[in-house]
Amino acid sequence: MTIAELIIAILIFAGAGVMLLISIRSFLCKGFLMNNAYLYASKQEREQMDKKPYYRQTAIVFLLLSIVFVIVGVSLVLHNDKITLFEIPVILGAVIYAIVSTIHIKKRT
Repeated sequence: MTIAELIIAILIFAGAGVMLLISIRSFLCKGFLMNNAYLYASKQEREQMDKKPYYRQTAIVFLLLSIVFVIVGVSLVLHNDKITLFEIPVILGAVIYAIVSTIHIKKRT
């Protein structure tokens, strides 16, 4: 493994760690809510909305993205490109979950 690959692997694993930290804080309903429904809402709508389902959605999506980064990092460290194929179902799962959970949240409100 070259120095460049090592630095890139460290950055990828650090990104996975940051996303995991954001996910944990979102599961605890703490910190800034990084969700489009919240970001695009007016100040009055933000005060009235139930933020808990949006925190949960954000937490799960960031957890899945953290898993994707771990898969990419492991693939880089092991020099095995076939491992990267495991990220496809995780990314698809994140996209499908985001869409389905958004529909579910909209139906409840």
